Amino acid sequence: MLFNTIEYFIFLPIVLALYYALNQRWQNRLLLAASYFFYGWWDWRFVSLLMISTVVDFFLALAIHRTEEPRRRKRWLIFSCLVNFGMLGFFKYFNFFVHSASEAFRALGLEVDAPTLHIILPAGISFYTFQTMNYVIDVYRREMEPTRDFLSYAVFVSYFPHLVAGPIMRAELLLPQITSKRVVTNEHLRTGCLLIFIGLFKKVVLADSVAADVERCYANPANYTSFELLQAFYFFAIQVYGDFSGYTDIARGTSRLLGIELPENFNQPYLSRSITEFWRRWHISLSQWIQDYLFMPLQMRWREGGSLATAAALMITFLLCGLWHGANWTFVVWGGLHGAYMVVHRFTLKLFPQAAKKRRGPLVSLLKILFVFHLVSFTWIFFRAADFTTAFVYLTGILNWHGAISLEDVAQPLFYALLTLGLDVPQFRSGDHTIMLRWHWLPRGAVYAAMAVMLMVMRTDREIPFIYFQF
Repeated sequence: MLFNTIEYFIFLPIVLALYYALNQRWQNRLLLAASYFFYGWWDWRFVSLLMISTVVDFFLALAIHRTEEPRRRKRWLIFSCLVNFGMLGFFKYFNFFVHSASEAFRALGLEVDAPTLHIILPAGISFYTFQTMNYVIDVYRREMEPTRDFLSYAVFVSYFPHLVAGPIMRAELLLPQITSKRVVTNEHLRTGCLLIFIGLFKKVVLADSVAADVERCYANPANYTSFELLQAFYFFAIQVYGDFSGYTDIARGTSRLLGIELPENFNQPYLSRSITEFWRRWHISLSQWIQDYLFMPLQMRWREGGSLATAAALMITFLLCGLWHGANWTFVVWGGLHGAYMVVHRFTLKLFPQAAKKRRGPLVSLLKILFVFHLVSFTWIFFRAADFTTAFVYLTGILNWHGAISLEDVAQPLFYALLTLGLDVPQFRSGDHTIMLRWHWLPRGAVYAAMAVMLMVMRTDREIPFIYFQF
């Protein structure tokens, strides 16, 4: 079920009406049923995978907690990893690894008949797999005690607002809210509705409105002028941000209507002045996950290796982050580029430590923001392209400049950039994603009206799924 559909806006009021009439225990039962219904809307068969992951990790966490014997604890942890990453690997990466292996054999002059399966990728499997794994790992590290309340744990895993595309929730943040009594205040209702409204605006007006141009140019970049490709280059940067951050806003807004707080997953990342800052603001829950469960363990293991070991840990972390996003080598390159950016930034700070401490004027800050934005946008080419051939044709089409430019061509990216900045800058300056609620009623009403009109006028007839549903 998509957030930006009529079905969801029928489903949500029904769930809320029942939810407000029930006590806490029955609310959790309702949330579990609603979450399975929500997830099963795509394909009911995949609810079984969600259930398997839930049951296995609930009992394995208890088993890990009960025993003090290190080897047995580690065996239970490994078993959890095998089950979760086994399901993820089969459904997401089986054909990718088989195809990659057959290509490697072919390069050596060996012909191999590689089996391929028609596997449908379950929506959100990467997200809930990471979520259940961080729960088990935290119990293994003795950073938290496992819950003995199966219902609450099942709700934690399947909670529908964030189930399919995050944020990836830590048990220590979400479980206490599920196990305790919740009170929905007027503030929850006001801020929740605003976040849903902003999220819909980002999805429909920013992301979906440019999706057709992006799709057309990436389908066959050789057919388009350099400026059309450059325009789609900027459009995709807006699309992926509007699409994913829009999902998060709707998820957070929906959850607030239920009296449960989800953390920010995006914090105006395109206003970052360094690539490190970008990853503190982009997909925050994933950034924290890979830092805590990939980068830090690698760095601790190689702590005697100094700067080179840190660079290697960063590269491995971001290469795996790229692979997490999709079963394609283009995603690995995307992750590798970000890893290389991070390594260069760290070495630069080490070589010039005083430069980072100097106060800079607004012009220098603006130039830094533009520089980082274009570094990130360059990587989006590999993220979006179906294969390396498409990516290189796309890049060549921009660099080998050809074709004319019209005023309308220039105006379109500027229009969408101004809309994005119009949302992000007030939030960035105030540190509040619901800052509009504090505005005077007259400008606030005018902005709401303008956004509502654009939502109605600019919505597309085609149903466009959220980009991160494929991950």
